[in-house]
Amino acid sequence: MSALTGVRVIELANDPIAWGGKLLADMGADVILVEPPEGDRARGYGPFVDDEPGDDRSLYWWHYHTSKRGVALDLDDPGDADRFRALLGTADVLLEAEPRHRLAGLGLDYDDLTAIRADIVHVSVTPYGRNDPKSDRPFTDLTVMAAGGPVWSCGYDDHSLPPVRGPQQGFHTASHFAVLSTLTALLHRGVSGEGQFIDVSMHAACNVTTEAASYSWLVARQTVERQTGRHAAVNPSSETQQRCADGRHANTGVPPRTPDEFGRLLRWLRDTGLEDELPEAVFLEMGAEWDGPFDLSRIGRDDAVTAIFGAGREAMKLIASRLPAQDFFVGCQRAGLAAGAVNAPEEAFEDEHFKARGIQVEVEHEDLGRIVRYPGAPYRMTGSPWRISRRAPRLGEHNDEVLGGL
Repeated sequence: MSALTGVRVIELANDPIAWGGKLLADMGADVILVEPPEGDRARGYGPFVDDEPGDDRSLYWWHYHTSKRGVALDLDDPGDADRFRALLGTADVLLEAEPRHRLAGLGLDYDDLTAIRADIVHVSVTPYGRNDPKSDRPFTDLTVMAAGGPVWSCGYDDHSLPPVRGPQQGFHTASHFAVLSTLTALLHRGVSGEGQFIDVSMHAACNVTTEAASYSWLVARQTVERQTGRHAAVNPSSETQQRCADGRHANTGVPPRTPDEFGRLLRWLRDTGLEDELPEAVFLEMGAEWDGPFDLSRIGRDDAVTAIFGAGREAMKLIASRLPAQDFFVGCQRAGLAAGAVNAPEEAFEDEHFKARGIQVEVEHEDLGRIVRYPGAPYRMTGSPWRISRRAPRLGEHNDEVLGGL
């Protein structure tokens, strides 16, 4: 049995919450995706299977709507609105990212829904929250991320290059807050018997996930700067990314911090025949023989600690420069050091470590007569199995199954 077996979620199809609905569905909730009769616009997003556009061929749509059932309803039509109300009477959660006043105008907002089911959990996701007029402005994932702040911290040392963000990163962030809020509200309902309205601001969700950026400004009026492959910081830190022997890059990650780690790195340096090329190797020996804990807070204030820590970084960069990126990564794993090769998405998907963690999941597409490999679980919980139970629904595929018995 999955963690959310027995929970029914009604999701009004919309890009900002598609990831949230998928997380709930893949954890066992009965997520019913409600689309307009013409279908959600995301059905037309590329790329497409076999690079051939067409109905039910969007890989974007497939990814974001696994494990869901789908119905088509026109909420502006009185008959379909009544069917939607009846459907909500069977639901535990309504998840939506509609414009601020749309549901109220249809008589389908939280106050209306409580007359249908008093303990319903209604989760609304908007750009700035339900009570902020800025939520009425046009928005995209990019504008959400830019206004919220994370992109300021993400990018390269060369600030003439634009900042970077992950695909749909702002929408994903808001979806995570929506899911966490949903789970908390369901736990609360289990104790109190009460539902509630949850107002998720995409802007606020992004702003509180800027790591040090927001509180550096709020507390000290200091601005962090983005750095290549490492945390944004008020004061620049030493570079960590290294071009490897095969032309790829590796992030040298976290240098040694204990005598045992310094000892293992020194042995690796010697095994590769590079010790004579690193004048700082003497400091690795000092680190390996260090008595007691290695106090990182003294970096920059204690010459010995600073030199030892810096030698660890330089040793990792030297080894990385002489090995292919993947070999460097494997060597770090064997030495118990945290570092990694910089992989393209397709390389990460085929990585043996990721495969061993179940990142590749086979999903049957009887509509195509084939099995398709999907990205697997974003987390692993041994007591609550995750799985993709079905492919994304075709438009209105489950109308009779879901609406027929209302």
